[in-house]
Amino acid sequence: MGKLFGTDGIRGRANSDPVTPEIALRLGKTIAQVFQASGHGSRRCLIGKDTRLSGYMLETAITSGLVSMGMDVFLVGPLPTPAVAHLTTSMGADVGIMLTASHNPFDDNGIKIFGTDGFKLSDEIEAEIERLVLAGSICSDHIRSDGIGKAYRMDDACGRYIEFAKATCPGLKLNGIKVVLDCANGSAYSMAPLIFRELGAVVVKINTEPDGYNINNNCGATHPETVGQAVREHRADVGIAFDGDADRVIFCDATGAVIDGDRILAMCALDMKARGKLAKNTLVVTSMTNLGLHEAMQKNGIHVEVTGVGDRQVIERMREHGFNLGGEKSGHLIFFDHITTGDGIISALQVMRLMMTQKVPISTLADCMSEYPQKLISLPVKVKKPLAELPCLLAEVSRAEAAMGAAGRVVLRYSGTENKIRLLVETKNAAMCDEWTARLTAVIQQELGA
Repeated sequence: MGKLFGTDGIRGRANSDPVTPEIALRLGKTIAQVFQASGHGSRRCLIGKDTRLSGYMLETAITSGLVSMGMDVFLVGPLPTPAVAHLTTSMGADVGIMLTASHNPFDDNGIKIFGTDGFKLSDEIEAEIERLVLAGSICSDHIRSDGIGKAYRMDDACGRYIEFAKATCPGLKLNGIKVVLDCANGSAYSMAPLIFRELGAVVVKINTEPDGYNINNNCGATHPETVGQAVREHRADVGIAFDGDADRVIFCDATGAVIDGDRILAMCALDMKARGKLAKNTLVVTSMTNLGLHEAMQKNGIHVEVTGVGDRQVIERMREHGFNLGGEKSGHLIFFDHITTGDGIISALQVMRLMMTQKVPISTLADCMSEYPQKLISLPVKVKKPLAELPCLLAEVSRAEAAMGAAGRVVLRYSGTENKIRLLVETKNAAMCDEWTARLTAVIQQELGA
């Protein structure tokens, strides 16, 4: 991880280093140089954003840097991250930029960059961009007035993506289905309700009035209890909650019970295998995936590949080996037959297709696996000390693992985007899970607590 780029682009508190207009201006210049812009019409960049107030600041600054170096810019406004990735490819742009901090609070923001193929940039290209930005030596005075790039506002970007998303489930009709959509006051606030209504669903939309400040505020995929309550109140068939940039999705059944990414991956893997569509009979997940999913896949003859945490690592494994289904418990779900990155809307449509073709509620589909009791918590830390330098914590982890044996595990990792440590405790014994979560939390707070 470098000084600018973390596990998912550049991210931090808006208007503080590195998420400042000054850095954004330099980044725009650098991207134009790395992608060899030489004057108006030579190279094109597409820029989207979520609904954070700071998006205006970053959009203006990065656009200035790009056009000053002769790169043309297409501004698509608030759109989901996967829509930006898709449109970058479909429009033949050289690079796509998404201004978002995903599921983080409104006062954070970030910058994700996609290549013309719709995938995030390689580590090597990111490292080169970072080196040039930090050096601050790129000058644009070689671009004369007639070579400065132009910036265009695209009014039809939302419509383009709506038609693409619907085309991933040809013939899908949702007549008679009542859906609650929680759009997290984020980038799917307009698009998602339109798609589901056009497919025939009765849509109850919540958290679809962004004001620049309320993105992810007690709503969306990180607060599924909100959509669960709305499902019960409106007697809906299913609840669907996106995060701020709509690259992840979490579901609720008709009772409001949460159905997370693990269960969605399990039901989709079983369906794709039955239809002969699961590439190499393999599902790709991360180390945070519930052990119950592994058991369910083993019983059904499906191989499971495990990566480190993060949708980027899942995608890299899928690309490397030709797999077409993968994702995370958090709701990043990647359907490679349709899209190059996690896509909450397309994932939701795939689940709705499964419900309609099998003529069963989502709760029945979710029963395809049993979950081990699991506790996942995030704790603030002062500094991210290497775990090897925390002997008390390592000793407590060893004691926990010895007590749980083969039927449990402990996973510790630092967040790639925040000053937090993630603790996962999982075991078949719920009381033991609670006990060791409390004990490990106390040690973490003692050694690292903010």
